[in-house]
Amino acid sequence: MANLIACGAAMMSSTSSRSISSRLVLPTVNTAMMSLHLAEISQQVAEGAHAILVLDGAGYHGTAKTRRPRGLVVPDTITLLHLPASSPELNPMELVWQSLRQNTLANRVFRDDRQIVNACCDAWNFFANDPDLVASITSRHWAQVKLRGRWY
Repeated sequence: MANLIACGAAMMSSTSSRSISSRLVLPTVNTAMMSLHLAEISQQVAEGAHAILVLDGAGYHGTAKTRRPRGLVVPDTITLLHLPASSPELNPMELVWQSLRQNTLANRVFRDDRQIVNACCDAWNFFANDPDLVASITSRHWAQVKLRGRWY
């Protein structure tokens, strides 16, 4: 059985009451899969809106120095915001994963890979189906992007 990786992104719009999420279950984590994930996320961006996606330093994300790994396809509706190294407190997804581990995935034993993937998908769906939970976990009132001039 191939290993499957659950990738998720939670988004909260600061200009509306939209709290949405997106997820894919993929066979591996690499630049090609990240491109698929970005395409999926872009489908959730409202018409006329733009998403800023906060990323840590995973190799397939790129970094503030390298910007974008070769081959990474970023849709026009998404801007990647790379966090400084060793700054998990700035990454909203860290709290999402912590919440999923503590509230839906903790203290369980799994028989095989498929059961792990199914449990992760169930946990993500539980999270994603509660927009108030998405907003409360992913918003940071103390961390805001201030735009000066053009944003691109």
